[in-house]
This record gives sequence, structure tokens and C-alpha cells, in this order.
Amino acid sequence: MPIIQLISSFLLGLMLVYISIPVIVRISKEKHLYDEPNERRINKVVVPNLGGIAIFIGVSIATLLCLHQFEFIEFRYIQASMIILFFIGIKDDILIISPRKKFFAQVLCALILIIPGGIRFTNLHGILGLYEIDYALSIFITLLTIVSIINATNLVDGIDGLAASIGIFSSVIFGTKFLVTSNDDYAILCCALIGSLFAFLWFNVRGTTNKIFLGDTGSLLLGLLIAVEVIQYNEFALTTTPQEISFSPIFSLAILATPLADMIRVFTIRIYNGKSPFAPDMNHIHHRLLRLGFSHFNSTLIIVLTNCIIITLAFTFRFLNKHALMALLIVVIFLLLQLPDLFYKKQKK
Repeated sequence: MPIIQLISSFLLGLMLVYISIPVIVRISKEKHLYDEPNERRINKVVVPNLGGIAIFIGVSIATLLCLHQFEFIEFRYIQASMIILFFIGIKDDILIISPRKKFFAQVLCALILIIPGGIRFTNLHGILGLYEIDYALSIFITLLTIVSIINATNLVDGIDGLAASIGIFSSVIFGTKFLVTSNDDYAILCCALIGSLFAFLWFNVRGTTNKIFLGDTGSLLLGLLIAVEVIQYNEFALTTTPQEISFSPIFSLAILATPLADMIRVFTIRIYNGKSPFAPDMNHIHHRLLRLGFSHFNSTLIIVLTNCIIITLAFTFRFLNKHALMALLIVVIFLLLQLPDLFYKKQKK
């Protein structure tokens, strides 16, 4: 186990982001690159929104410098996809681009990961009775997964600390799984991301003069990396025990339950109301918690703890048939997402 490399990647990511953010904030203020307040934004003061630049620097450099003897061939394709989303995100954070162009970029990055990179699902672990799947179905399911997770992460980035906390939460769990399955290169990538996000959180949550947001640059990159973690965890699980193989897709769903379920719920509401699924609104779970009077910190804590409850539930009932357990989790997830509305209606009476 490469303990020194894991610690080094974490510390290097932490240090690079911690050093980068004050510089990015200063340049943003001098060049007026702000996240301007409007009627649907929660922040009412101007705040630089280019935190994704620091995340890109931290993850890229920390991972590359700490790999040492590991070949990690797939990282060249991960890096290529990160660069594409980096520039798309920068343009959107500064000039704004259409959802269609962002979607096209996400599909392009997904295809880079899938086809030349070989980062794709090859087995569905018995979900819907499917095990090994053919190449075409593999591409379709992996593409759908990557684009969904990128969008879910992008959409959940609406309050201080939430997207970064989910990123840390998922990367700690998946990184541990990579260590257990001796996939140390991916564990190093996870540690670099965790360190980078911890440093970002300090400025995002605790910052005053150097407060900064992830922006689309950061949330798109974060979503891409979480998607890679999910896919590779499920693929590496195929070399472990039958119980782990069977449980891995349900475990992945439990880890990302809140952002994925919130995205599906919000998209459904928008389509039902005759709007584009990408039309912005204030219907996300974090918006509803703020409406109840919770602070950004408390709202983030509630959402992360909700994810912990769902994971605990999945482990507790892992003896169930996988389809029954998945159905149970989906019902519980969507019921939990309705609680803020129920409390708000009760509060209004």
C-alpha cells in the first residue's frame, strides 16, 4: 500500500488549492469576474466563482506528481476530459454558454473516457437480470451514467460547501474501496481530489476576503471525477466476493442518492410544467431547506447526513434481493426529499 504517495497526493492537492485560491480571488476582483447576484441566486453579494481553476490545478498536479511507478494509462483520458470541461466551465462562468453546448461537451468527454479510455461498465451485476453486456449497451449505459452524475453534481452546487462535501464523502468511500481492491492509482486520484476539496471548503465556507464558489468549472470537473470513481468501483468489484459484486451497484446508488434523486425530481417538475429540464429554478432540496430557515452549513450537514442514513439502510438490508433493496432505497430517498415541503406547509399553517 503506497501510504507515502497517498498522503503526499492529499497534502499536495491541499497545498496547491490553498495557495491558488487567494491569487484567483485577487485576479477575479481586479478583472471583475464575479458571480453577480440576481433574483434566483442565494448569494446577495458579489463573489468570485472560479474555484474550479484551483481544483483543476490541485487534482492534476497532485495526481501526476504522486503516481511514481504506476502507469495509470486511463489518467491521460481522464485528464483530456478534465481539460475540455475546464475550458467549457471557464467560458460558462465568465460569459455564460447554452445548456445545449454544455451537454454536448459532457457527451464528448464521456465518449473519450469510454471508447479510447476503456472506462465503462462491462457487467451490470445482475441488475434487471443482466450480467456481462455487449459493447453497444455498455457505451449507452456508461454514457448515461457519466452525463447524469455530471449534471447532478452541477445542479447540487447551490449553497456553500454542498457539492464539495458530497465530493469528499464519495471520494473517501470509493478511495477506500480502491485500496481494498489494490487499485492504488485510483486511490491516489481520490486522495488528490479530497485534499483539493478540503482546501476549497475552507475558503468557500469560512472565507471572508477570499470567499469563492466552485462555479461550473469546479462542479463539472467534480461530477466527471465522481462518475469515474463510480464506474471503476463497480468494475473492480468484479474481482472480489460474490456479495460485493451483487451489492456494488446498490452501494453506488446509496452514496449518490441525494444529488441523483434531486436532479430527477427537479427535471420531472420542470418537464411537467412545460419547461426545459435545464431551466433554472429554486426547487432544489437545498433551496427548500434554506426556506425552512436552515443556514448553508446546516443545510449541507442535513443533506450529507441523509446520504449516511441511506447508506446505513442499504447495509442493514443488504440480505434482501437486490431489486427489492433498490426499490426500497428509491422509495425512502424520494420520501426523504419530500420532508422539507411537508415541514414548510406545516410551518405556514
